[in-house]
Amino acid sequence: MGVPKVARLRSPGERQAFLQAHAEAVYDELTGGFSEAVRVEELVYRAADRYPGLVPTREEIEAERALGRQSAKRGLEVDQGLFLSHVLGRRRPGLHLLHAMLRPKARSLELLERFRRDGACDLGVVRVERRGRLGVVELCNLRFLNAEDAEATPALETAVDLVLLDPAIEVGVLRGGVVDHPRHAGRRIFNSGLNLTHLYYGRIPFVGFMMAREMGLLGKIYRGHWQGGDWESALEDTAEKPWIAAVEAWAIGGGCQLLLVFDRVLAERGAFLSLPARKEGIVPGTSNRRLIRFVGDRLARQLVMFERRLEVVEPEARLICDEVVESEEMDAAIERDAARLVSSGTVSAAANRKALRLGVETMDEFRLYTAVYAREQVRCMYNPVLIRNLEENWQADRRRP
Repeated sequence: MGVPKVARLRSPGERQAFLQAHAEAVYDELTGGFSEAVRVEELVYRAADRYPGLVPTREEIEAERALGRQSAKRGLEVDQGLFLSHVLGRRRPGLHLLHAMLRPKARSLELLERFRRDGACDLGVVRVERRGRLGVVELCNLRFLNAEDAEATPALETAVDLVLLDPAIEVGVLRGGVVDHPRHAGRRIFNSGLNLTHLYYGRIPFVGFMMAREMGLLGKIYRGHWQGGDWESALEDTAEKPWIAAVEAWAIGGGCQLLLVFDRVLAERGAFLSLPARKEGIVPGTSNRRLIRFVGDRLARQLVMFERRLEVVEPEARLICDEVVESEEMDAAIERDAARLVSSGTVSAAANRKALRLGVETMDEFRLYTAVYAREQVRCMYNPVLIRNLEENWQADRRRP
């Protein structure tokens, strides 16, 4: 399987034609004949080094970020989206890449011994702690009311890795940390979604955030760690654990997206859910695919395209949240439901997760979605309307990055 040598791919048409003809062969070469599990963040730069002009180099992407505004960038990441769309659109490389993203990160393996010894790990804007059978992950991006960004989301994935890797932990829990914002001081906030201020100022990377989040962070909560060598059959030979989400205050945007991959969702009375993708001007991750099976097509469109907000006590919200509890009862509810999830053993819990998942979303179906998502999301990020939306709906130009 050979790839013709090219001096430099200079135009979108040349890149498109090259990938249509050679995407699988390119991936084969970049991964040593499908023998290396290469994360998506590294894959795009290997492609840049091997095939000049196909995708931007690391130095070019860093120079773009240094411009300080999304609107000032030239849109080099669009070529990364095109490349990943072609890779994911072909079954063999697409499945291999998705499985590679389900491997524990190198950073997680470095921290594992210390975590197992100490039972806790401070990752800056994320903390993870073993509490009995629970592995509790707390998002603590306090300045931004627990929004996700290029620092928080990779740290969340590392924390999820540690929970999955620690044999003493049976159930994972995701919770928002206590914030110190004057208007919400002393309150836990589950997740405020994408850090829109950072998006406006060009600090949200397409590959490192948009793509890695769906295939890495959400993929590992939903499917666990890929542990076998068989990736072509898509039989999901994974090591996984059940997960509980504790929604306090709100789950906005990406926070709401997360709820769709959890086994149990507990919500504090008074909390709300929303997916304001239209106001942001982007695609809300994989939720467009998953949300319909939770709430149906009509309500999904209301949430994504018309900013419908759901109070957790509404009947429609109960299609996403399993139970509404009083604030002071959340800790006890987590302990109670964790015990139920593994009452028949962790092996049974993992087996039932796999069986339920295979009925609604196979790896191949997820692969096809991410292939389209890669192309469309990066186009949204460089649409001038995105900047207008952020200025009009978020007043991002008046906020300090």
